[in-house]
Amino acid sequence: MEKVTIIIPCRNEEKYIGKCIDSILQQDYPKEDFDVFIVDGESTDRTKDIVQEYCTKEKNIHILDNPEKTAPFAMNIGIENSKGEIIIRMDAHAWYSPKYVSTLVHYLKTTNADNIGCVWITDVLNKTAKTLSIKEVLASPFGVGNSSFRTGTDKIMEADTVPFGCYRREIFEKAGYYNTKLTRNQDIELNKRIKANGGKIYLIPDALCTYYARETFGAIAQNNYRNGLWNILTVKITKNFSSLSLRHFIPLIFLLSLILPSVFAALWWPLCLISALSLTCYLLALCIISLKLAFAKKLNFFYLCWTFIVLHFSYATGSLVGIFKHVKK
Repeated sequence: MEKVTIIIPCRNEEKYIGKCIDSILQQDYPKEDFDVFIVDGESTDRTKDIVQEYCTKEKNIHILDNPEKTAPFAMNIGIENSKGEIIIRMDAHAWYSPKYVSTLVHYLKTTNADNIGCVWITDVLNKTAKTLSIKEVLASPFGVGNSSFRTGTDKIMEADTVPFGCYRREIFEKAGYYNTKLTRNQDIELNKRIKANGGKIYLIPDALCTYYARETFGAIAQNNYRNGLWNILTVKITKNFSSLSLRHFIPLIFLLSLILPSVFAALWWPLCLISALSLTCYLLALCIISLKLAFAKKLNFFYLCWTFIVLHFSYATGSLVGIFKHVKK
């Protein structure tokens, strides 16, 4: 049985970390064959205290400090301290089925992949009309694009990136460690390097992981604004557009289709018709998709519409601000 090291970057995750660790302790993979490194980024809540309680009870649970606080530093600290031939990244915001580790390790071997991941199920801890709408939007192709690990697949497929990867240890020697300049998108950028080095990444259809989404419109807006902002920063830092995929820029393209024709309409007024057409098509698609989800899932139509709008426009605004703030520097 190959040794596995599980690495969990975390900071201020007191609401989720206990549930996450409990699911890891229920894995059917032999306990003596895996270690868990929880790399804490100087949490200011009870996260570290909760983890310490597990460390005193379980020999294979360890806590490491991450003074730099961000996820790529945490992953590199974990990798440097690891002894496993296989490295699995996990997220504190998630719950993992008992077969999660054993299934990923199995497919890593049988597909001869360098990294493998599974489809995740989006869920919320507190189920209300609003949070259930958020949950559905974050699993909808209209909400998150062609991201197969969110929307699902019925077969093993080669992918550009997967969530919470299961890596062969030696791949970090070939492709390099996590880019510590990237507060976000570090997994995507690492996977691009792996593929550039001839590596194979596969997504398996087994839904073995449940990811707990943020539950307020403010939290969704804040998170996706930063995601959009970091799309621009990622391109700037890596100096390579291929470090991301086209889907990451669709919200920005849509927002520019509203703004630019309206601005240049001062020179030739018919240009504003482009903005009007773009907005009309968006609102029509928004209403149709929200209505279908509302009837199919018995959800609130207005919550669905608003969640899509918050998701799309916060993401696009982040990208636009990123251009103005960082491209000239």
